Amino acid sequence: MPSRDELHARLFLLRAAEPPAPAIHQYVAVHGPVDAVARIRHGTAPAAVLSEITRPEAEIDNDLRALDGGTARLLTPEDDDWPFGRLTSLAASHGVPLALWVRGSGSLAELTTPAVTVTGSRASSAYGNTVAADLGYELARAGVTVVSGGGLGVDEEAHRSTLAADGRTIVVLANGVDRTHPHQHARLYQTVIEQGGLLVSEYPIGTPPARIRFHARCRLLAALAAATVIVEAGQRSGALAVARAAGELGRRVYGVPGSIHSVTSKGVNELLRTGAATVASSVEHINYQEGVR
Repeated sequence: MPSRDELHARLFLLRAAEPPAPAIHQYVAVHGPVDAVARIRHGTAPAAVLSEITRPEAEIDNDLRALDGGTARLLTPEDDDWPFGRLTSLAASHGVPLALWVRGSGSLAELTTPAVTVTGSRASSAYGNTVAADLGYELARAGVTVVSGGGLGVDEEAHRSTLAADGRTIVVLANGVDRTHPHQHARLYQTVIEQGGLLVSEYPIGTPPARIRFHARCRLLAALAAATVIVEAGQRSGALAVARAAGELGRRVYGVPGSIHSVTSKGVNELLRTGAATVASSVEHINYQEGVR
C-alpha cells in the first residue's frame, strides 16, 4: 500500500503529465514518487523529465474526493494488486503507467492471469461481430479474462459475449473511469463491474477522451494480456497499433483472416501476410497459457 505522500505524489504526476511519460517513470523508479515530485516542483529534475510535465500547476482535489467517495480506486506499483509481470515489460521505450485508476472490486493482477486482448474495427461487419462474439464466449468458458477497449464494433461484441458466458472482462479506457465513452455503453460498463470485471485507465477523474489518448492506450491493451487477437482491422485501424505494441513486447499476436474484398479486413490480412500475426480461426488456435516473455 502506498503512503499518503506517495499517493498524493502519483496523483499529481498523473495530472501533470500526458501518458506515456517514460522519462518520468524512470525518474520515479530511481528516486521514488515523493522525492521525484519535490525535484520536479523545484525545477531540479533533468530536462527530459521536466519536458514531460505539461500541467505543472495540476491540482488533485477532485481525485482525492473520488477516492474518498468510492468512485474509483487508484492502483500504484506499491500495491500488491499491481500487475508487475505484465506492466514492467513496457520498459522505458513504451512508458510504464505511473498509476492506474480502476472501477470494480476485482484484482487486476489476478484478472490478467490469464488474459487475452480481443480488439478490432469499430465499423465491424456482421462476420467480424460473429467472430468476436464467438471468441469472447469461448475464452470466458475457458476461464480467460477478455481485455478490450470498450468501443463499438469488435470491442463491444467481445465484452458482451464474455459477460453472456458469465466471464470477466477488462475495459481499458482512453478517458477517466468516471466517464462513459461511447455514451451508449453505460449499462455495458456497469455490467462489467457487477460481474467482477474492471474499468481501467491511466487518466485522472474527469479526463475526456482524445486521439492521443486512444493511441497511448494501445500499449496497455497489449501489455495486460498474454496474447492479442485482431478480429477485423482496416489499413488505418487503431487495432493495428495494439498488434504492433504486442509484437514489440514479445506477446503472441493473432489475426482472424477475412475476405480480400473486405475493407475491414485489409489491415489484419496484411498482418498475416507479413508474418506479424498468426492465423486464428478459433480459441483452440490461441496460446494464452504461455507466460509473459
